[in-house]
Amino acid sequence: MPKCQISGKRRRTGNNVSHANNKTKRVFGANIQKVRVVDENGTKKRMYVSTRVLRNGEVTKAAPRKVLLEIAEQEKQNQQ
Repeated sequence: MPKCQISGKRRRTGNNVSHANNKTKRVFGANIQKVRVVDENGTKKRMYVSTRVLRNGEVTKAAPRKVLLEIAEQEKQNQQ
């Protein structure tokens, strides 16, 4: 299981506790996503990031190439 490369979150262990107080081991998994991210230098790379980090805006997701091309075309039309 991967861990978040920003916050360090990873899976945690604990116990399932039944009504009869029987305890068995279980795993609490963190919600980790593999995301394309733009770093400080403007380069794109894939990272394992928790959803909490994504929601708080601590990293910037890279836009798909198709979207970037559409934006470039719109800017060309606006300049003409």
